[in-house]
Amino acid sequence: MRNTDYYVPAVALGIAFLAKLPALRRGWRDPLVRSVHFLIFTAACCFLFAAPPTIRAVNDLTGVPNVSAPLVYSLTCAFSCACLLLIVNWRGGAPEAVRARSRAWSLAYAGAITALPVFFLLGDAPVERLRDLDTYYATTPYIREMIVTYLTAHMVSAVVTTTLCLRWAREVRQWLRAGLIVLVVGFVLNLLFGIAKLAAVAARWTGRDWDVLSTSVAPPIVAAGGLIVTVGFLLPLLGPQLGDACRAWIGHVRLGPLWRLLRCPARQRAAMPQIPWWSAPDMLLTVRETVIHDELLRLQPYLDDLVRRRAHDTAVAGGAGEDRAAVLGVAAMVAAAVESRSLRPHPGTDSEPEPEPDSDAGPDSEPDSGSVSEESSAKAAVALTAVLSPGRQRLVQLSNALQSPIVAAARQEAAPRESSPR
Repeated sequence: MRNTDYYVPAVALGIAFLAKLPALRRGWRDPLVRSVHFLIFTAACCFLFAAPPTIRAVNDLTGVPNVSAPLVYSLTCAFSCACLLLIVNWRGGAPEAVRARSRAWSLAYAGAITALPVFFLLGDAPVERLRDLDTYYATTPYIREMIVTYLTAHMVSAVVTTTLCLRWAREVRQWLRAGLIVLVVGFVLNLLFGIAKLAAVAARWTGRDWDVLSTSVAPPIVAAGGLIVTVGFLLPLLGPQLGDACRAWIGHVRLGPLWRLLRCPARQRAAMPQIPWWSAPDMLLTVRETVIHDELLRLQPYLDDLVRRRAHDTAVAGGAGEDRAAVLGVAAMVAAAVESRSLRPHPGTDSEPEPEPDSDAGPDSEPDSGSVSEESSAKAAVALTAVLSPGRQRLVQLSNALQSPIVAAARQEAAPRESSPR
């Protein structure tokens, strides 16, 4: 592995830890919060201190060859313990039982972490090894025991956490289940790391050379496993927020056609809300919805219920369901009203009197002047409110309906009617 393969994950996890420090200060008494931060911190430390340049720096700083070995092994055990504690506290249960299990695992791994430097002090490892200490000292008394202790602790954690996650994943759904599945992948990789390392060490005991398993195969496996495990724990915590953000962004994009249709003329656009494109997706969606509702309110004097009914009937004749036809009718009415507003920005200001309606005309006949009667506008407003009342999804449906040929035809019909001479 390259040095950047250690330092990049260490920096990323360090940033994540610092970003979550406010939550740690607020929820210090919560065992789950402490476990999450402990896991992120130990994972970052494992990557940082396992990098060969850091190993050499620690050895040189202390003046003791290979003193980094018990340090890195202790951090690995601490990370393994953090995984167990987080699973235990995450799943919950009776408070006393949770505390008892957490205490038992903590004591077990504290014993292993204490034993590692003791074995190192009792052993003899005078030749500095940056990448192959496990196999180089596999047969050295006490150093051998140190290596086997940390590998055993790491593998036990991987097996137990994998089993717990698989059982729990059958009982839950959505983001929690996704996080548990990701955790299983990460823990299996951690188990494979331990197996590869232990196989290489055991091969040295029998006089074989399987060092490639320890020096080339195991490091990238554990690097991937550590990152995947961290992601798996964070996914259920951040997943709902990411899901909400994605849904808000998709809604913002899908409302684009309706928003662009309703935007005020250029001379009025400066008064519209202006927020940066990099704002939070929910803020972008809220602003866009507010603009759309405000513009629909301003468009009410131009709404013509006759246009809506014609488009509705055309949609029904074309085989559309009642719900779809209602949305298409309102979309056609809104598009035609926008066209009317562009030709007649100030309704009711015409200097010429309205012509008297033809006595033979039916109640649905439109006036020759192109103006919309108050009765038709009121009916149109009621129809618009009825279509939009179910909520945000109907607004999206209205935006999507603007692409329909029925709506395009209604808009084309509105332009010549409004531009015809009086």
